[in-house]
Amino acid sequence: CPSPRLLSTAEPAINRHQFQAETRQLLDIVAKSLYSEREVFLRELISNAADALEKLRYRQLQGEEIESPELEPRIQISFSSSLKSITIEDSGIGMTREELISNLGTIARSGSKEFVKKADQGGD
Repeated sequence: CPSPRLLSTAEPAINRHQFQAETRQLLDIVAKSLYSEREVFLRELISNAADALEKLRYRQLQGEEIESPELEPRIQISFSSSLKSITIEDSGIGMTREELISNLGTIARSGSKEFVKKADQGGD
């Protein structure tokens, strides 16, 4: 005959352990897995060009003086078989030095989202 089980009404002890990881190493792994796929990397570069055009459009709507307002918004993608390269050019507004420092090497941060947030707050 099996022995009866005792039911405990006491709450079990909770043990908490902090997750530890080398953040830089983890980000390198994520970046490598994301950007080793050529299609993902190319899509990210085209997305960045679209962000630059959106920044230009917003500034024009705000009445800011633009260096070359006659330029049509465009993203141009060209290929060179001899150099084995793809070149992506846009006529938008690039990043400031501060934006470059803040965004280069960052994964999963939307430049457009940050730009819209700043614009809503009245910043640049």
